[in-house]
Amino acid sequence: MEVINGELLKPAGEEKLGIKVTESNGVVDKEIIKTRYENENLSSSVHLSPSSNSNVNQDDPAGDTTKPEDIIAVTPKINGYKQTIQPDFHLPKPEAPPGLSPSPPSQPYENGNAVVRSKSLSESFTAVDMPSIGKFIKDRSNSLSETISKRFSSLKFDDGDDDYMNNKVKSFDSGVTEFKISGLKVVVMLKNNEKEEQIKGRVSFFSRSNCRDCTAVRSFFRERGLKFVEINIDVYRQREKELIERTGSSQVPQIFFNDKLFGGLVALNSLRNSGGFEERLKEMLGKKCSGDAPAPPVYGFDDHEEESTDEMVGIVKVLRQRLPIQDRLMKMKIVKNCFAGKEMVEVLIHHFDCGRKKAVEIGKQLARKHFIHHVFGENDFEDGNHYYRFLEHEPFIPKCYNFRGSTNDSEPKPAVVVGQRLNKIMSAILESYASDDRRHVDYAGISKSEEFRRYVNLVQDLHRVDLLMLSQDEKLAFFLNLHNAMVIHAIIRVGYPEGAIERRSFSSNFQYIVGGSSYSLNTITNGILRSNRRSPYSLVKPFGTGDKRLEVALPKVNPLIHFGLCIGTTSSPPVRFFTSQGIEAELRCAARKFFQRSGMEVDLEKRTVYLTRIIKWFSGDFGQEKEILRCIINYLDATKAGLLTHLLGDGGPVNIVYQDYDWSINS
Repeated sequence: MEVINGELLKPAGEEKLGIKVTESNGVVDKEIIKTRYENENLSSSVHLSPSSNSNVNQDDPAGDTTKPEDIIAVTPKINGYKQTIQPDFHLPKPEAPPGLSPSPPSQPYENGNAVVRSKSLSESFTAVDMPSIGKFIKDRSNSLSETISKRFSSLKFDDGDDDYMNNKVKSFDSGVTEFKISGLKVVVMLKNNEKEEQIKGRVSFFSRSNCRDCTAVRSFFRERGLKFVEINIDVYRQREKELIERTGSSQVPQIFFNDKLFGGLVALNSLRNSGGFEERLKEMLGKKCSGDAPAPPVYGFDDHEEESTDEMVGIVKVLRQRLPIQDRLMKMKIVKNCFAGKEMVEVLIHHFDCGRKKAVEIGKQLARKHFIHHVFGENDFEDGNHYYRFLEHEPFIPKCYNFRGSTNDSEPKPAVVVGQRLNKIMSAILESYASDDRRHVDYAGISKSEEFRRYVNLVQDLHRVDLLMLSQDEKLAFFLNLHNAMVIHAIIRVGYPEGAIERRSFSSNFQYIVGGSSYSLNTITNGILRSNRRSPYSLVKPFGTGDKRLEVALPKVNPLIHFGLCIGTTSSPPVRFFTSQGIEAELRCAARKFFQRSGMEVDLEKRTVYLTRIIKWFSGDFGQEKEILRCIINYLDATKAGLLTHLLGDGGPVNIVYQDYDWSINS
């Protein structure tokens, strides 16, 4: 039998020695027991035993021959029974898992009845199944959660035991409450709504895209966690009239606290430096905003731009109704939704009472404005059996995401004007939904924004623009901006591609109608910007012989375009938009920032230069490797430029290693 003499409260981690005494066939044996206390405030049994091989009368304490040094500790007795020191009352009460006998109560006797101790685990293990153990663990977790909740409630409602509260709980002015439960540390962050409750009004400011002062104001408000309404008059153009009426000029930024004009960046800096901004803010925003304050931008068309109807629209409407549009056989191919040139001439003569020569001239004019196209792109318009189709019947239309049921029949705007608007609205989107360095983009936020909805409306103006009227710099900026905008639109609309096959489809199948032709990300990059060169790992050029888009392609390649094209990946250059007036300087700046960030590293000991894999893919645009290294020195910081100059100047070999490319999305 086992003799239990008492229980001892010990600190966690300490050890004790005990002696286990057993009797078998009149022979008494003892065994030294070594116990480590793993948890704070947990009790453990203490064993007392007599000397080895001695007879002991368990009912006669006088017969106990245990030496004093063998005794570790004895728990005091009350009414003749040993008392167990109880754990913290906030701890959950232990419950035996299903299949085990109940845990012993804290008192040896209850209501005069002796307590039956539970069996050891080895004796009752056969009664335990694995689902029961799982439920036991789950119940213990729930009990712990309930204890934490009760403990937290006691912090708020318990008025007693101030000393205990002072010892166990620390409260800070920052709204953080910390307390401990049997070795478990819990920190609760309490939300502080005091500032939000004080500010009942609204902060508004008028801005423009790519404005340095507007960026400073925006950053100032964000750093202080202050909510504000930004009205970008490049996006909401009719609001410029309101700005002039309220301030007397169109200068931005202009800040309003409720309906009161505060001023621009100078006024904001002055008040901030004097330390009175917070007081002024409370004073002006202590009451709710009135209806006289600048209204936040809302869904709708508040710019009410007058669209001039194309003079040819009336003729086109008649032709759409009267022409026999059907599938035809031409050059052993089935050509869908087309009509013959002579059929259109006959309709024009009959309905507009004009001669045949005049009818042919009208047909050529319709072709130049991209209302109709030759089915194979062979000519503008001729009388005879040549086949033509309307723009909305082109086979690439289903892949064009700026087509919304019908073509834009309004008088085409100049391509440079549409390009400038695209730059401004996308820059405004990035200022609101991208990080300051433009390396991370909030695509979900963009998709829900009013600015993006207006962008989707804007790109319908691209249907019939005249791209041949653009200068080289205007064309370069136009297509760089269009490419980066299309990437954002594509990720929002079709999702980011995960594998190589999906990426190839992503760059080829997401298209826009621009100037009467279809343009994908691939055709813009390799067909237009790279002067119709093959893309990496491709055997064919984007544009074949006779393709009308060859007239739009740039005559030569500027290799710096690769540092201005963002494809939505972590390793690609940050997304940015360019102006035609400063395109060269802006591309050099983009290249400089790219190389300074991660596009190039130098290991002097290994005589190795680590370059972005973009240079390997488009090596034909950059030239020989030594030429590349000499060229990029102009775009490096002083440290990297010095190391690379040393490697190139000492006459030794230089190894070039291309970095791994991170295809993860830049969100």
